[in-house]
Amino acid sequence: MSVPARVPRRLAVLPFRGSDAVSEGLLTWTMLRGQTWIRLLPDVYVHRDGYRADDHRMWCEAVALRLPPGAVLAGRSAAWLFGVEVLSRDAPVTVLLPPAARLRPHPRLRLVRSPLPERDRTLVGGLPVTTPLRTAFDLGRQGSLAEALVAVEALLRRRAVKLPALRAYAAARPGWPGAPLLREVLALAEPLSESPMETRLRLLLLDAGLGPLTAQHEVRAGGRFVARVDLAWPALRLAVEYDGDPHRERAHFRRDVARLNALRAAGWLVLRFTADDVLRRPDATVALVRQALAERRATEANH
Repeated sequence: MSVPARVPRRLAVLPFRGSDAVSEGLLTWTMLRGQTWIRLLPDVYVHRDGYRADDHRMWCEAVALRLPPGAVLAGRSAAWLFGVEVLSRDAPVTVLLPPAARLRPHPRLRLVRSPLPERDRTLVGGLPVTTPLRTAFDLGRQGSLAEALVAVEALLRRRAVKLPALRAYAAARPGWPGAPLLREVLALAEPLSESPMETRLRLLLLDAGLGPLTAQHEVRAGGRFVARVDLAWPALRLAVEYDGDPHRERAHFRRDVARLNALRAAGWLVLRFTADDVLRRPDATVALVRQALAERRATEANH
């Protein structure tokens, strides 16, 4: 009858360096080759009960054990550690390497080389990461305009970064890769945006030439607060809102009905869109908003 492997308490949950565990007499290399331990990276293991293939925190912990001096977790991984959801479940861990540092490539790693002064480093939960300001600066220079804007606004929404500070930081680094994209992002950035899909909806309308519009506009009637709407053309009393999954819950649905009735009574027209409308039917979404704007302008002109 086999005896279950003894699991040292300090190795039961978090990733660890196999060579350290062996040198301290906690495990042997033979034990590490058994079914109790999962090899994540060269010389980095985790107990099978602590292994989750899509656990980004676990992978960040594992990668941190392999970082060369001066390297940090960065980009979307750093943003995730700051509490900002801007990566897919199976996304690799982004590592920022100073120019002279070396790290072996791995499918779970995304390696980026860039200067990294000490003031751009910090710790989150004991893990070395880029500061929120540097993280926003980096993410605002990557990917499409929509992806960069979503990431920057997510950090602004968490109040991890202030927009004036980010603009000043970017202005001091005009020649960095991706600087033109970042300038576009900073011209469009809206700290009041409340979700990534709201950001995408707003950008869709702006790209279609339907701006300017106001984010998180407070509607009042007779001095009384009626509602706050995601996006608005206040002079036309037209609002556009993004509806996510929470709006489908029964209690939320009842509140939404009362809210929409109150907006209607105040003379407002509200168009509501879902993720499918924004991502899969953008032309139809733009056409509906354009038509509503035209009708509202015609109504205003006749009064």
